[in-house]
Amino acid sequence: MLDSILRALVWVLNTIPWTRRAQPGRHTAQYLAAQPAPVRVSPWSRPWGGPSADEARAIFQAEEALRLSPVKRERYFATAWAERGYDYPYVASGVHQVHTEVAA
Repeated sequence: MLDSILRALVWVLNTIPWTRRAQPGRHTAQYLAAQPAPVRVSPWSRPWGGPSADEARAIFQAEEALRLSPVKRERYFATAWAERGYDYPYVASGVHQVHTEVAA
């Protein structure tokens, strides 16, 4: 009984013109064949956007940083990276970082 009611409902909905789609749905083969293929760019095709090894070595082995206390040394590193435009995860007691990215 339920099967015959369902078939009748599908038949009625198929005959009413405003319930039919004018275009194929997003997950049909016709729709996917009509869409251009997405262009995928590998992140490895671009050069590294971070600091070079020489630049990092110069910051972490600076003479003035080695004479500082550990907390002041971390502040020095964070400031040196910020001057060059890079983020450095500065962690110390009483310092709260503002996260710029949201974890999904």
